[in-house]
Amino acid sequence: MTRHIVLLASVSFLLALPVTDALSTHRQQHQHLHESRSLENQTFKNLAAASASGYALVDTYNSVNFFSSFKFFQGTDPTAGYVNYQSQSNAQSQGLVNTNKNLVYMGVDHTTTNPASPGRNSVRVTSNKAYNHGLFIADIAHMPGSICGVWPAFWLFGPNWPASGEIDIIEGVNTNNYNTMALHTSAGCSVTTAGSQSGTVQLLSDCNANNANNGCGATNNNSEAYGDTFNAIGGGVFAMQWESSGIYIWFFPRGSIPSDITNGVPVTTNWGTPVVAFNGGSGCDIDSHFANQNIVFDTTFCGTWAGSVWSGTCAAQANTCNTYVAQNPSAFVNAYWSINSVKVYQ
Repeated sequence: MTRHIVLLASVSFLLALPVTDALSTHRQQHQHLHESRSLENQTFKNLAAASASGYALVDTYNSVNFFSSFKFFQGTDPTAGYVNYQSQSNAQSQGLVNTNKNLVYMGVDHTTTNPASPGRNSVRVTSNKAYNHGLFIADIAHMPGSICGVWPAFWLFGPNWPASGEIDIIEGVNTNNYNTMALHTSAGCSVTTAGSQSGTVQLLSDCNANNANNGCGATNNNSEAYGDTFNAIGGGVFAMQWESSGIYIWFFPRGSIPSDITNGVPVTTNWGTPVVAFNGGSGCDIDSHFANQNIVFDTTFCGTWAGSVWSGTCAAQANTCNTYVAQNPSAFVNAYWSINSVKVYQ
């Protein structure tokens, strides 16, 4: 969950290409079509090989054990957010976390006007256990909505960032209606996204871009995978497969979750094309750049992404992101996670 300042600008640039640039881009794409198809074929071979080896359930995190299996981060927000991360006891006493109705709830303070520095109360939790490789399946009923000032994320990262890598599965800011997925690594890792769904746009290929603060990201045009629209359909399932060949992410809306996931016997080759395939190949030795990853959920405010792209309808409500978040607590009633489970297979 790092500082994607460049990513939104990259999307806007792609959407606003002049005709001549668009034609040039088309010619380049045509020239590399054969190479792309070869990479896509290799992606499917890699997925098939990993799936054929089979996965066994190793951990389930749900309302029974979630908060005993995750640590509450209380330090200064590394992304410079207008946020005050709470301890578990403080979060419980303030109603920021609970397990009512067999759901894992993690919300933010939505009653305090002009909270004291460093900002609005929230939570960031990190799994006690770290992982190497695996299939991570999160069944999420609700994520923080598309709200000005909000920056939620579901991600994994290893020690000595960025030496052990970071994998962003869900991330967005402000009134976004699409999900951003990204990798962040030390130098020497560039990926392709051949074999991804047709609506996916790769933003950057160098996963160490801007000293890993931007990383290599991709977006997809499926609005059901993020924010308000995701919540309106009752959420869904995100699956991330991490193998030596690459890192692959799928999303399934609530009404379209594969039966093998529901039945606890996931087979990735049954799922079709991933939303994004971050292929290692010759450009990135995945096993050298990703290790000992902990699972993280958090909701921060403003900071180096949401605050740096404060514009449009959000800027019309306040001059700065911090001012808006400080003065409008009720805007954040729906800035919460509601999780059925997170399952890890290896």
